[in-house]
Amino acid sequence: MLLLDTNVVSELRKVSSGRAHPNVVLWNETVDPAETFISSVVLHELEIGVRLVEHHDAVAGKVLRNWLESAVLTTFSGRILPLDDAAAVQAAQWHVPNPKPINDTYIAATAVTRRMTLVTRNIGDFEGMGVTLVNPWDIQA
Repeated sequence: MLLLDTNVVSELRKVSSGRAHPNVVLWNETVDPAETFISSVVLHELEIGVRLVEHHDAVAGKVLRNWLESAVLTTFSGRILPLDDAAAVQAAQWHVPNPKPINDTYIAATAVTRRMTLVTRNIGDFEGMGVTLVNPWDIQA
């Protein structure tokens, strides 16, 4: 099972326009969509991004809002994982004695406690947390 980070979901939005990174496109073609999930934290980050664009550019914001509601929520219906108690405790352990970015630890903890692979471009953000990582930008065809 694969937990997609925010940057992966955002990159996949570009597939239909032909602007997605070719390695990400190839990687995505090898993955069973039923095996892909997102965290509620990823949904939170995407919602913030959409709201920021809506605040500054109504037209672009409407496009992103449609993508989020029609594509992301539909695609991942039933596959949006909440931050549960096990993940919350795991994330807290990574903050002591050296605090890490909270959203990254929540996402990583969701993957670790569910024995999932985290798919992200930002490998360095998750190193040292014991999560299995895949960077689809680095996968060679």
